[in-house]
Amino acid sequence: MPKSVVALSEHASRIVNVVKAKGGLKDKSEAIELIIEEYEQHVLDPSLRPDFVEEVRRIQRGKFRKVRDLGEILGEK
Repeated sequence: MPKSVVALSEHASRIVNVVKAKGGLKDKSEAIELIIEEYEQHVLDPSLRPDFVEEVRRIQRGKFRKVRDLGEILGEK
């Protein structure tokens, strides 16, 4: 697992400590990971979420038909 040295402001450090205590976590690393997971679920682009990828795969397994042009679908022929 990669290790990083992170400089936090006093306020950010207190927030991480609150998350650590509230979650019953062993250290600040676990608290930061929890914060990152929450951020991913609530803020990041949905295309990066695993549930979105699964939904796309489910749709891809559906039934499709090949068409040569849009007129076939619209009934113009």
